[in-house]
Amino acid sequence: MSLLGIHHVAVICSDYHASKRFYTQVLKLEVLAENYRKERDSYKLDLALPDGSQIELFSFPHPPQRPSRPEARGLRHLAFKVDSVEQYVGYLKSQHVFVEPIRIDEFTGKPFTFFQDPDGLPLELYEV
Repeated sequence: MSLLGIHHVAVICSDYHASKRFYTQVLKLEVLAENYRKERDSYKLDLALPDGSQIELFSFPHPPQRPSRPEARGLRHLAFKVDSVEQYVGYLKSQHVFVEPIRIDEFTGKPFTFFQDPDGLPLELYEV
């Protein structure tokens, strides 16, 4: 018995349409399913990454903000694997997404950087 990988990560957004646009049009994730749950006044958008992992994008009325700075305990960020951090940064900048300067992981020697989704959720690019 062993863990096989990450199936999905759930993200709760404040503006469903802005976040849907960001994840589908800017990050170009594939829509697997989109459902409106009337009893919760909530959308659930299932998005696929090329490796089979998924992001579940949820909307809820008036979700509370999550502290981002100072860094709080718990899940911190979502990291995406890319072939070239430099090329993906160029693409994000062409989409008017602010990206932090590229850094080098002191332990692996791999380039990485951070950017944010429309709600300020930290997203990382990590070169494989």
